[in-house]
Amino acid sequence: MPLGTVDRAPPPFFKQGPSAFSKLVVLSALALLLMVVDARRQWTAPLRAATASVLYPVQWLALQPVRLAQWAGHYVGSLADAQQAAAEARTELVRQAQRASIVEHLAQENRELRTLLGMRERLPPNARGAEILYESPDPYSRKVVIDQGQAQGVQPGSPVMDGYGVMGQVTRVYPATAEVTLLIDNQQAIPVINTRTGQRSLAFGVQGAREGRLELRFESVNTEAEPGDILTTSGVDGIYPPGLPVARVLKVAVVDGSGFSRIECEPLARMHNTLHVLVVDPLSDGRRPGAEAAR
Repeated sequence: MPLGTVDRAPPPFFKQGPSAFSKLVVLSALALLLMVVDARRQWTAPLRAATASVLYPVQWLALQPVRLAQWAGHYVGSLADAQQAAAEARTELVRQAQRASIVEHLAQENRELRTLLGMRERLPPNARGAEILYESPDPYSRKVVIDQGQAQGVQPGSPVMDGYGVMGQVTRVYPATAEVTLLIDNQQAIPVINTRTGQRSLAFGVQGAREGRLELRFESVNTEAEPGDILTTSGVDGIYPPGLPVARVLKVAVVDGSGFSRIECEPLARMHNTLHVLVVDPLSDGRRPGAEAAR
């Protein structure tokens, strides 16, 4: 026998068993029969339940990468949405803050203008409105600069006041601006009268007063001034119109060994954070000593 014939497959004639088509027909019929019987008898329901229970851990493990990818995508999307919402909230907060500051600024201007209008009814007609531009950077003086000057007819020595009382006096005039020395400056003085007692005095600015104070110097120990008394301009200097509110008495103290009393007063005008003022032409061209000293 030749060597190559031992391992050769038998010829097709000797093959046994049904054909592939027969197997397909039989298996299809069997599957159809099982489906019909299962639909009517529900014989395979326990088998399916048992198979599902066995395969559930495998399915759970197989779904974890998908769920992890979904969670990561949702987290990234939520983070991006949260960051965008936070940025929009910050932008809106800045916008609202700007609106609030504008509203507050306008409200303050409105209050001051209304108060100024009420004050102007008691002033001579030669009073003009002005806006405070900035405070003097000199730490040893109390001065502000207003937006009215020679071009608007502002004169040196003109009294300046807000809607609550006298603030100070114009001490320097420039073409478009003017410098106002406040009453709380230590080189300023203003003649006043106590509206309750009728006593005339001279109020001076207090050097180094943190909150801004005035004081009446060289008052007798028998003074009738009391805390709460209102001081107004007396008009004896020929500069300030009489009757303008100036200050309120805070404290009356006797200076030891001097025979005099020291009366501390609080200005009625707001010396800080004021936006608008009235500049009143002086009653005469004279200058009071306090203004000359400030110049």
